[in-house]
Amino acid sequence: MSFHYLADHHGALAYALGLVVTLVLAAFLTPAHWWRRPTARGLAILGGGTWAAGAVLLHAVAAAPPPAAAGSLQADVPAQHGAAMLPVPGQRYRVHRDLNVRDAAGVGSARLAVAPAGSVVTPTGRHEGDWWQIRYGDRAAGAVGWASSLWLRRAAEP
Repeated sequence: MSFHYLADHHGALAYALGLVVTLVLAAFLTPAHWWRRPTARGLAILGGGTWAAGAVLLHAVAAAPPPAAAGSLQADVPAQHGAAMLPVPGQRYRVHRDLNVRDAAGVGSARLAVAPAGSVVTPTGRHEGDWWQIRYGDRAAGAVGWASSLWLRRAAEP
């Protein structure tokens, strides 16, 4: 069963698991004579328990972040980052945390250097998704490498 199948049917699966949880709890927490024949009380317990447990499971699944693609996971990615933000050539950006500068876009690329938190970098204008080509370093022209824009803030931002 692939993840895409689960993602497309997470509501039905949450309520099916809710029914299973309700049946298990009902078997242990209610008297056995309640379940000898179908009654409105039993139907209410199964329906209400399935709804409650399914809603809790559905909420837990909706609150969980989607799994990242293999090899693209970064710990502590800042939550307040605009997805539509594009590099502005020549504009100065401040490094939010120590930044790995790589020879190509992606976490699998070789690391060229580490730009310390607080240092200033300048994008060249080239980008691939959230990866920007930047100029960094103390040299007059600056060295060129790729960095995740998630770790950059405009130089004027606090």
